Amino acid sequence: MGRYFRNIWDGVVTVLIGMKVTFLHLFTPAVTIQYPDVKVKLPERARNRLYVNMDDCIGCDQCAMACPVDCIEIETIKSTPDVDLGLTSVGTKKRLYVPRFDIDIAKCCYCGLCVYPCPTECIKMTDVYEFSEYDRKSLVYSFAVMSPAEIDQAKTKLAAHEKEQAAKKAAAAAAPKAAPAKPASPPAPPPAAPAVPPPTPPTDNKA
Repeated sequence: MGRYFRNIWDGVVTVLIGMKVTFLHLFTPAVTIQYPDVKVKLPERARNRLYVNMDDCIGCDQCAMACPVDCIEIETIKSTPDVDLGLTSVGTKKRLYVPRFDIDIAKCCYCGLCVYPCPTECIKMTDVYEFSEYDRKSLVYSFAVMSPAEIDQAKTKLAAHEKEQAAKKAAAAAAPKAAPAKPASPPAPPPAAPAVPPPTPPTDNKA
């Protein structure tokens, strides 16, 4: 009998625990936010749309490799030694042009994994969450700032530099082959045999 009433008590307590939140809301006045005129303040670490500061991007591709859904696409062009691309805000020297840096926000899962490996902290999550579009193509954000003419110029200059370096390597490799071969020295004559003295005639010691 005691077990029977114990089961009834446990059932009532379980229902009351489950309905606790519901009972609290029954006596809490409802507050309607007049969106979009009034917006809720987002948490400090809210993860929303990504932003890239191209002035600090060095084209290391770390963010694209960390992305689990491959929504980041980056293309780079090597700079020639005579070009100074400057420094980032953290003092890192820039050695690559970045003609393409696209992020497909339609694929992004807002995990934030692309933010942490960036050595120059040029990519970050913003508090922008209102960016709905009618066309999915409009959700591909391009952050590159190079014009088509600048891209062609950088590619042409790099191709000329690589061709020049290849010609120098070929000339350096062919230089030893073009040098005249040294004549072989004649073999040394064999050492002369030592002179053998003539035999001494026998002497007669008889008196």
